[in-house]
Amino acid sequence: MSTAGPFAAGGGEAASGPFQPSGLLDALGVAAVVLDAEGRIVLWSPQAEELFGYSAQEALGQYAGRLLVHEGDLGTVLKLFEEVMATGRSWAGAFPVRHKDGGTRLVEFRNMRLLDDRGDLYALGIASDRATVRRVERDLALSVRMVAQSPIGLAVLDTDLRYVSINPALERINGIPAEEHLGRSVREVLPFLDVDAIESAARQVLDTGVPLIDQPAVGRTPAAPDQDHAWSVSYHRLEDTAGAVLGVAISVMDVTERHFAGIEADRARRRLSVIADASARIGTTLQLDRTARELADVAVPDLADIAAVDLLDDVLQGRSAHVSPTGPAVIRALAVKADHPTAALRAADPPGHIAHYPADRLVTQCVHTGRPVMVRHVDEQDLRRIARDDEAATLLSLAGLHSYLAVPLIARGEVLGALDLKRTRNPLPFTPDDVVLARELAARAAVQIDNARWYQSARNTAVTLQRSLLPEHPPPTVGLEVASRYQPAGDANEVGGDWFDVIPLDHDKTALVVGDVMGSGIDAAATMGRLRTVTSALAELELSPDRLLEQVDKITARLDHYIATCVFVIYDPHHRQCQVANAGHLPPVRVRADHAPELLDVPTGVPLGVGGVTFRTTTFDLAPGDQLILYTDGLVETRHHHLDDRLKQLLSLLDDPHRPIEDICDRLLRSLRRPDNHDDVALLIARAQE
Repeated sequence: MSTAGPFAAGGGEAASGPFQPSGLLDALGVAAVVLDAEGRIVLWSPQAEELFGYSAQEALGQYAGRLLVHEGDLGTVLKLFEEVMATGRSWAGAFPVRHKDGGTRLVEFRNMRLLDDRGDLYALGIASDRATVRRVERDLALSVRMVAQSPIGLAVLDTDLRYVSINPALERINGIPAEEHLGRSVREVLPFLDVDAIESAARQVLDTGVPLIDQPAVGRTPAAPDQDHAWSVSYHRLEDTAGAVLGVAISVMDVTERHFAGIEADRARRRLSVIADASARIGTTLQLDRTARELADVAVPDLADIAAVDLLDDVLQGRSAHVSPTGPAVIRALAVKADHPTAALRAADPPGHIAHYPADRLVTQCVHTGRPVMVRHVDEQDLRRIARDDEAATLLSLAGLHSYLAVPLIARGEVLGALDLKRTRNPLPFTPDDVVLARELAARAAVQIDNARWYQSARNTAVTLQRSLLPEHPPPTVGLEVASRYQPAGDANEVGGDWFDVIPLDHDKTALVVGDVMGSGIDAAATMGRLRTVTSALAELELSPDRLLEQVDKITARLDHYIATCVFVIYDPHHRQCQVANAGHLPPVRVRADHAPELLDVPTGVPLGVGGVTFRTTTFDLAPGDQLILYTDGLVETRHHHLDDRLKQLLSLLDDPHRPIEDICDRLLRSLRRPDNHDDVALLIARAQE
């Protein structure tokens, strides 16, 4: 291990004043003994008393040979003593010595001749217990070998935080020879690292004595100037046996592989987290626009600062996507999301907007090829290929767009559109890992979007069929003002069963009908159309309401197990009366001036299609100004409220008998319908006139 001079010499300069004592001599227990030319002891250190057991009073003036040497070894000792005194050559070695307690100690000696200013000769003996010396030598050898051969970089800094020594491993890590470290600070040797953090940690350890372990550091050194490395750095304060602070030891372990594996694991966890989030949040409904918004919400801010979901207009029109390789893409924006106010939002197509993107635009290339398009670092030329037009390109430049990614939305082998991602605030460019994540998100979302698209198509078909089977406008009637509404359910599979009808009869009478086929979808709508036709035809025969319902019941019983509820009313303006029969339907409401709104007490009966049952006709007065409200259960029934409570709410909304009946229709639907209602509604209101 390469080392500099004494610790106290900060920066290599000589220090003034006494040095702090070293603890090494204390650890060795070095004893000093001085003999005169005759071999008598003239000086005796305290360590000599500890080593040999004799006090200074007992040793001084004694012949050393007789005091300390066994009789059998005395001749050898005298010979060595005479040789040192005669020649001046030093002698070193181990020798058995007699301890005061009678035992024998093997002692390591260093003997040399001394000359004073009067020309007198003396012998100086420096001695230490041989076992202690060997232990220190082993520890030192082990330390030196471990430091020199360790794969971990090791350095010692003095109290001025200058390099005192470094091992070969740290030379390799730093890419700088050891001699260029010694006497210099970290800032001077490695200015391109986070020197402030390194010096702060070292100073903290020097001041507190508390080690700092496994501190992360990332950077580049001359050993690999073009590649980031990661290190685990630990700091320990060095003290001698007396507690004096010598400096700080730093160990540096290259953990680059582990560090980047951890980063990759974090990325994988982030991808899994985003995908899990997407699985929970995308496709919560079968509403196309909402599904697109859910995809954009998941993508921002985890993947991008701005996200847009665009679909090919052909796809939204129910046609197969067809994009000419050389032609423009006709795209309709469904959702745009940003995590902060930005000019890039003004550059994006607003939801619902249809735009034509030329063939050279990147989003067009994405839907043409069905492959992702990534621009890691966006330049001026790229902006014009990303934006819709020059104005949008300027806005994207102002927003700081620096990285772009578009991935296709593909479901069941068909390209539906693209997920458009931009980074403005996030300083990192898109990476291949981001492409993998974006494709996974797009693939999951595309299936949900395709489901929503087909659902929307099915719903539109059912609603269109339903509306085509209902009267567009009630026909003119004598003595009645009529208003009606039909509102489909939120789910395509639950559209189709409700109907209403207004049928002019002979003698100025009018038949009012509201019914509900139990079931949903196109089949229920078709059955409803058949029942409406039957009811209209039978009404022309001037049957009483109960007789008419009996005939409709027989016909319904033959319609593939379909069941329907229905309320049938005949109004006679000359007698100002209503005849009402009910087949399992909710009771009509009568509203009169100076009376509280009331549910008519009509026998409920059984639904149509049961077969073989009779119905009853009930007669009620309906004076000019009175109203009759017929409705299906979708108006009042919910999954979370009792029906009686909802009927009371219905009556409370009919508090003004003079309110226009068109306004009443809107008021009832607005107050009683909920966005999550899963049934359609037919509503018919008639007001008697003079």
